[in-house]
Amino acid sequence: MKSTYFDLIEQSYEFPQEGFDLLDGELTFYGVSISHLIKKYGTPFKLNYLPRIGDQIKKAKNLFKRSMKSNNYQGKYYYCYCTKCCHFEHVIRKALEYDVHLETSSAFDVDIIYKLYESGHLDKKIIIVHNGYKTQEYLDRIIQLQSDGFVNSIVVLDSMSELDRLNQRLDRPINIGIRMAINEEPQSAYYTSRLGIRPEEILPFYENTISKMENINLTMMHFFIDTGIKDNLYYWGEFNKAIRLYAALKKKCSTLQDLNIGGGFPIRNNLGFEFDYKSMVNDIVSAIKEICVSEEIAEPNIFTEFGKYTVGESGATIFTVLEEKRQNDTERWYMIDNSLMNTIPDAWGILEKFILLPINKWDRPFYNVNIGGISCDHSDYYNSEDLNQQVFLPEFDSEKDSEPLYVGFFHTGAYQDAISGYGGIKHCLIPSPKTIVIDRDSTGNYVDYLFRDEQSSEHMLSILGYSNQSKEAKPDKMGARRGSRLK
Repeated sequence: MKSTYFDLIEQSYEFPQEGFDLLDGELTFYGVSISHLIKKYGTPFKLNYLPRIGDQIKKAKNLFKRSMKSNNYQGKYYYCYCTKCCHFEHVIRKALEYDVHLETSSAFDVDIIYKLYESGHLDKKIIIVHNGYKTQEYLDRIIQLQSDGFVNSIVVLDSMSELDRLNQRLDRPINIGIRMAINEEPQSAYYTSRLGIRPEEILPFYENTISKMENINLTMMHFFIDTGIKDNLYYWGEFNKAIRLYAALKKKCSTLQDLNIGGGFPIRNNLGFEFDYKSMVNDIVSAIKEICVSEEIAEPNIFTEFGKYTVGESGATIFTVLEEKRQNDTERWYMIDNSLMNTIPDAWGILEKFILLPINKWDRPFYNVNIGGISCDHSDYYNSEDLNQQVFLPEFDSEKDSEPLYVGFFHTGAYQDAISGYGGIKHCLIPSPKTIVIDRDSTGNYVDYLFRDEQSSEHMLSILGYSNQSKEAKPDKMGARRGSRLK
C-alpha cells in the first residue's frame, strides 16, 4: 500500500499545528474551511485572516513587557506597524485595534494617516515614525501633519541633507531620529546599507549641526538589520555597535530617549519552523540594559517596526491545478490557474519560500512535482521547499478525477500585493511615473505628448479600500470547528 500525502506530513512534521488542521479530510486555515471559500468564490483568490494580525501583535507585546519586567528595565516598549508590508485599509484598521503605532515610508503613506483619522480609527496622539528617503512632497506632508496637530511625529533622517530641507519648512519644534547605516553581511553585493548615516558621522553631525538648531529635538536613534532578527554573530555584532553608539550619543544629547531596533522577526515559512521568540526578546532587552548600566545612562524606550511579522501569517493564495504535464520521464508539472510571478513575486524574485499545502486529496499517494504558472515566462514556477528542497503534492489526474486538486501558498500576507502591483499599487506606495510618447510628424520633426500623468494618491488609496471605509464585512458561517484528521 502506498503512503498517502497525509502520512508524509504526519511523519515529517508536527501536525496538526497552529493554523493548519484537517476537517473531513480537507485543509483548514485557522479553523476556516478553504474548500468552502473555493466553492463560494472560485479560484484563484487571496485571503487575509485578520484575527492572526491581533495574535501576532499581542504575542510580541507580551514578550517585551514580560522581559522588561524580569530585567527591571526602566524604559517603555512601543509596537509600530510598517504600513509598506500591506497597505490595505482592512489590514491597518485591524492592527490599530491593538493599540499599535505606525511607520511610514513615503508621501502617500501620510495620506493614509489622514484617511484613518477621518474614519475614526486613530487619533492625533498616535506615534508616527517617518522613515524612507524624504522627497520634497514627503516632507511637505509631514509638516502638514504637524500643523494639523499630530504631535508625535518623528522624522527619522535617512541622510544628513534631509535635515536642512526639513528645517527650512519648520515654524515650530519637531522631533527627529537618526538612522544608523549598518554593515551588510560578508556575502552581500555591497559593504554598507544605502539607508541611514555612517556611524562615524553621527556624533559630529549632532554636535556641529543638530544641537545648534532651535526647532529640532533629537529623540530617537534607529537601526535595522536587513537580514532580520537572528541569533548569530553578524546580528549581535551590528546590534551591539548600535547600542554603544546610542550610549555615546545619549551622553551628548539629553532629549534622546528612544531606541528603534527596526523589524525582522521571522515568520513560519515551513511546517518545521522553529524560532525561540521569548529567548531572543529577552536577549535583546538584557543586552540593552547591560550596556546602559555599564555606560551609566538611562535605558531607552524600545521601538520595533514589525511589518512582515504582523501580517505575513494572515495571508494565503489559493489555486486550482488545471493539468498535469509530463515533459520527460522524470518531471511532473502541475499547472495552476494563475501566474506565480504575478501573485507571489517573492517566490521567483528573491527565491522566498512559503508553506505550500494541498487543500484536498490528502488520502492520495504523493509525487515530487514542479508548480507551473500560466504565463509564458520561463521563471514562472515553484519547485523547492525550505526544508526538504522538493515539492510533494498528492497524485492528480485531470482527465479522470471528478474534482480538481486545489493548492494553497500560506503566509503570503506581507509585500506580495505591493510588489506584484496589485490593481496598480506599488511598494512603499511610490507612484508610477508619468509616461511621455515621442514620435515624428510628417515633416520629420519630433513631437511629444503626455500619454499618462504620474499616479495620484487618490487612485492608490481607492485601490486599497480607503474610499469605502464604512463597508463592514458580513459574517459568514463556515463551520469553523476543529477538524478531524484523516483515518
